[in-house]
Amino acid sequence: MKTKYYLFIGGLSLLLFGLYACTKLDNKDYQTIVASQFNPGPGDIAALVGVPYTNWRTLELGRSANAIWRTNEISADETVIPERPNGWVDGGVYQRMHYHTWTPDEDNCYQIWTNAYEGITNCNRLLYQVDANLIPITTGKAQLIAELRVLRASYYYALCDFFGNVPIDTSFNVPASFEPTQATRQQVYSFIISELTTNVPLLDSANDASTYGRFNIWAGYTLLAKMYQNAGVYTGTPDWADCMAACDQVINSGLYSLEPVQASVFATENQNSKEIVFSIPFDQIYTANGNTAWTLHMETLEPENQATYNFQNSPWGGICAIPQFINTFDPEDSRLSANWIQGQQYTAAGDTLIGQLGAYVGKPLTYINVLPGVDSSEEIHGYRLGKYQIQTGELVGMSNDFPLFRYADILMMKAECLLRTGDADDAAALVTQVRARDFTTDPAKAVVTGAQLSGATVYSYGLRNHLNTTYENVSGIQYGRFLDELGWEFCQEGRRRQDLIRFNVFTNYQWLSHSPNGAYRSLLAIPTSALQTNGNLVQNAGY
Repeated sequence: MKTKYYLFIGGLSLLLFGLYACTKLDNKDYQTIVASQFNPGPGDIAALVGVPYTNWRTLELGRSANAIWRTNEISADETVIPERPNGWVDGGVYQRMHYHTWTPDEDNCYQIWTNAYEGITNCNRLLYQVDANLIPITTGKAQLIAELRVLRASYYYALCDFFGNVPIDTSFNVPASFEPTQATRQQVYSFIISELTTNVPLLDSANDASTYGRFNIWAGYTLLAKMYQNAGVYTGTPDWADCMAACDQVINSGLYSLEPVQASVFATENQNSKEIVFSIPFDQIYTANGNTAWTLHMETLEPENQATYNFQNSPWGGICAIPQFINTFDPEDSRLSANWIQGQQYTAAGDTLIGQLGAYVGKPLTYINVLPGVDSSEEIHGYRLGKYQIQTGELVGMSNDFPLFRYADILMMKAECLLRTGDADDAAALVTQVRARDFTTDPAKAVVTGAQLSGATVYSYGLRNHLNTTYENVSGIQYGRFLDELGWEFCQEGRRRQDLIRFNVFTNYQWLSHSPNGAYRSLLAIPTSALQTNGNLVQNAGY
């Protein structure tokens, strides 16, 4: 089954390679060849949208990994890339993300901006080709156009979230000197909402192999819910009612459900999960190079763990959990043991692994929930990220599809809407539903109340490193316990920054080595390269 999916994201892009040439508008002969010789049927639609979907791979993970996933992770309070005995300094970029001192020259800013606009350009290209009949569509044209516009809106969602004030460009046939003007965040938000409310109802309602890795109507409603969920951040005016209505569209479809075991959502063969609403497909065969590979196992495990899984390459040893976050888990929560690699490490044969780097050379390699700071660590420091199944013999790239939207998120978004609009008990019922699979040894612990969700966070904020120890009053974090629930359920999924911003934590509290460095840090800086190529752009405030 999975091979079929990867023909869509990999091999079918060859079909579009020739079609790209028709963007040279003076090539009348080639335009005629395309129009006369290419007559796509219903089965070709996946091929036509294949290329612009692949941009979500680089947007989420980046050509150097410094894109959405890593930015949302290491700038927040759950994970960090500390200096290791074998490196992970890289000019200080990871420490700057932790300290919130990044600059407009940061690779993270460049990767998210560039990859999002590449996706937009590819959507605009196809929309132009279809509209100009360079690609003659006779069946399903309206649905194809709607899908491309929703896909384009998803790229603008990323830009709205990270940069706020960005150009809105829906044209492809423009002069080479064209420089789009910059829109306000409110305008970008309104554009996305308009595109989604107009086009999502036109999308395919199927949830099967034909829509896997694509925006069907339910993935479209989930994206719409995401926009409404963060409306208060994007526009200053919350919209919980519309967020809940979009969630209800997905819930009432009856097509999605929670997996009995959360790990099934993140398994190597997760393409048949009933919990995944929209996924970014990966395969170690078709997405193996540095531009497209999903390399989390390489980024988190120490080199010695090559013997644990019989990897064909040695891991690099970097990202790990922040101990303060690990300390928030109930010890009986199965997500603590299932999602975090901890304790003594062994070879595949069961032999004890011994450290080979830094101060722990010759000592047992045992991952502990201790971390001196972002600027100091040894091999043993920090639990490692293990939410996505790591299979024996793994290559540099993993084959786990990346669940960008899943049903648990739908339930938790609706719960947040209920909580924030005064219906805490119904919110608690939804949260309990999500927690039920995580406390099998003591089911009573899965039950939460509305009063608990409205209470304080259990996260102990403050500096906790080899230089400073401080403690902060967390009473100002409204619905702090619900924020904890988001952390426990969605850790390692590349979203924590967004949640912290919505709960007014991201730029206001301390953790590990991080202290607040200005409210403007809720947005990234527009990259220097973009400012240099478009004179209409104005840098975000503070940078």
